[in-house]
Amino acid sequence: MLIGGLQKMTLIDYPGKIAATVFTNGCNFRCPFCHNPELVHSSQFTVQSSEQAEKQMDEFFEFLETRKGKLDGICITGGEPTLQPDLVDFIKRIKELGFVVKLDSNGTRPDVLRELFEKKLVDYVAMDIKASLKNYQKVCGAKIDLERIKLSVDLIKNSGVDYEFRTTVVPGLHTEDEFEEVAEWLNSTKRYILQKYQDYGKILDDSLRDKIKGKEIDLSKIKKMFEGKVDEVEIR
Repeated sequence: MLIGGLQKMTLIDYPGKIAATVFTNGCNFRCPFCHNPELVHSSQFTVQSSEQAEKQMDEFFEFLETRKGKLDGICITGGEPTLQPDLVDFIKRIKELGFVVKLDSNGTRPDVLRELFEKKLVDYVAMDIKASLKNYQKVCGAKIDLERIKLSVDLIKNSGVDYEFRTTVVPGLHTEDEFEEVAEWLNSTKRYILQKYQDYGKILDDSLRDKIKGKEIDLSKIKKMFEGKVDEVEIR
């Protein structure tokens, strides 16, 4: 497991839970608005030796031992956690300590999601819906298999696990009209979150700032497109 960082306590990353968030290195998307660029490009994070990675894992689980009874759960985010070959074993160890687990994913590894659901290793899943299907690759900045994305959505909807789908809405990358398609795609899902794009000072592609300058999208208008189609729709 390539751990890129640890937030020792969060009240917002896991709905209704006091949690810690662990960040994994590496991602197969290149979303220009990503605010964790140091977790995306291998050129920006330190490649650990096996000894360093093992030591970091030991330190992480030693930390969890000290948080029994103080934290409810652990959020696993990235980067893209499902790219980690030992993710299943990593989560097993967390669950054995009595924590609930929330997984953030871009949905490109439905095979991993299926295994996690079958083994009952996750308690909450948040999947990023990057855009309408026709705009997906442009927003992701990478060539992707849309059938895998759609399969992940279906797996999550039918998993019996609590979940949310969410989109970071970026003026200049998204249009209001494309969310009509997204609303039809996500029809009958439990929870959909519209996240307003915020510039936190670091993004993957600095040129995005010029592309979105002066542009706006009305999230309240988009929200109305989902009302009556998903059980809950929220703006964050």
